[in-house]
Amino acid sequence: MIYAIEETTSTNDDARDPRYRHGDIVWAEKQTAGRGQRGHTWTSPEGQNLTFTLVLEPTFLPVEEQFLLSETVALALTDTFTKFGLATRIKWTNDIYADDRKLVGMLIEHNLAGGRLARTIAGIGINVNQTEFDPALPNPVSMKQATGREFDRRAVLDAFHSCCIERYERLAKGEKSAIQQAYRDRMYRIGQRTPFRLPDGTPFEAVIEGVRPSGELLLRHDDGVQRAYLFREVEFNIPRIRR
Repeated sequence: MIYAIEETTSTNDDARDPRYRHGDIVWAEKQTAGRGQRGHTWTSPEGQNLTFTLVLEPTFLPVEEQFLLSETVALALTDTFTKFGLATRIKWTNDIYADDRKLVGMLIEHNLAGGRLARTIAGIGINVNQTEFDPALPNPVSMKQATGREFDRRAVLDAFHSCCIERYERLAKGEKSAIQQAYRDRMYRIGQRTPFRLPDGTPFEAVIEGVRPSGELLLRHDDGVQRAYLFREVEFNIPRIRR
């Protein structure tokens, strides 16, 4: 079920309320303290985009397989955009890009019970009809900018909800390898030489070769060695696109 509210601090915080159950979405028109990856904030003008949190209860998944949820939700987002005529890619770990511009940001948080996942909340922000962005943002884009068309935000949200439940049911049935392969196939810049930087700011380039089931990014370096990187151990260093 989709619950619409006018204003909140963060839909991820709201979604922790136990009254929201598996498959529910908490959708806010305005967030005053929205959060993104790497400690960033997420802001969005009212009435133009989608900011919401999806609640999942993947009690069948062991903790070491939690990246499968990130893959599942990211794939559902790309499925959604396909329905609206927009080709997208998954920028590791779970941003969604249209060409070299960021269309979606996501922050996934887990609660554990023993060695298994108990509850997962996926906070998602989709740029839908926004056409003017803060110049400080790195290469943002909206569905409207990418296609030249305006979209019904509720229709986009309903389509995502349907796509996500479908993808999740495949995961619950044990189709893990298929999900992992589909994620790899839709990775942003897969097989391409791409600029990165280390946490200390050191730049380098490497070819993206995929991702491990546990979530590490696999990069082939110039010395021919493939190395694996956890989240926060490496960051894309994509040049800004002039508008």
